[in-house]
Amino acid sequence: MTVQAVLFDAGDTLFRVRGSVGEVYASVARRHGVDMAGADIEPRFRAAFRRMPPLGFPGAAAATLPQHEYQWWHAVVRATFDDVRFADFDAFFAELYADFARADVWEVFPDVHPALAALRARGLRLAVVSNFDGRLSALCRDLGLAAAFDAIVMSGRAGYAKPDPRIFHVALERLGVAASAALHVGDSEREDVDGARAAGIAPLWLRRDGATAAATPCIADLRRLPAWIHGGPDPVRA
Repeated sequence: MTVQAVLFDAGDTLFRVRGSVGEVYASVARRHGVDMAGADIEPRFRAAFRRMPPLGFPGAAAATLPQHEYQWWHAVVRATFDDVRFADFDAFFAELYADFARADVWEVFPDVHPALAALRARGLRLAVVSNFDGRLSALCRDLGLAAAFDAIVMSGRAGYAKPDPRIFHVALERLGVAASAALHVGDSEREDVDGARAAGIAPLWLRRDGATAAATPCIADLRRLPAWIHGGPDPVRA
C-alpha cells in the first residue's frame, strides 16, 4: 500500500489531560464549594461518559452546533455529579467547560511533534479525526499542532462519531485522498481500529505500553511511524 495520507485520533494519541480528568474536575469543583478527590470523580466521569450517545448531531443547523455540544457535555458532568449538590451547578459547569478549552490543561506527547514534522517533510497529507467538540480547532492551534494538519475533523461538527465510518469519509473528502491510500492512527480499538476498517482505511493501533495484537499492527512510539510507512520495521514490534 502506498500511503498518501495519515489520519490521527486526538485525545490520548496526540495529547492528553495533565494529571487526569478527575483531578481537573476536582480542582474546579473545590472553587464551587464541593470537595471531592479526583480519584473518586474519575470512575464516575468515565461511567457517565460511556452512557452518553455519540457526540454528533446529524441534521442540526451549523449555528446550533456549539449549543448542542455544550448541552452534551453538561449532561455528562451532571451525571458525573448526580448525587452531589452545588450552590450553582451551571456556574460550575461553565467554568469547567472553559477550562478544558485551555492549552495548559493538556500536554502533547513527546513523540508527536517530531513525527508530524517528518511526515510533512515526506509530503504526506495529515488530518485529525476525533470524537471532540468545536474547541478542538483552537486547542490544536494553542498546542502548536494545527499547522501540521490539512484538516481537523470533529464529531461535534461533522455529525458523526467514531467508529461510524462517515466521519472518516469526511476527512478523506477534505484531504482529497482515497481510503485505500490512507492510514489511521489511534489508541482506541473500537473507535480507531474498528472505525478505520469500517471506512476501508488501514488502521495502526497506538499502544504506548508496548502491547501487541494478533490481528492489528501496533506501534508504541509515533517517531517510528515515518520509517514504518516507508518500509521500516514491523509495526507490531515498533
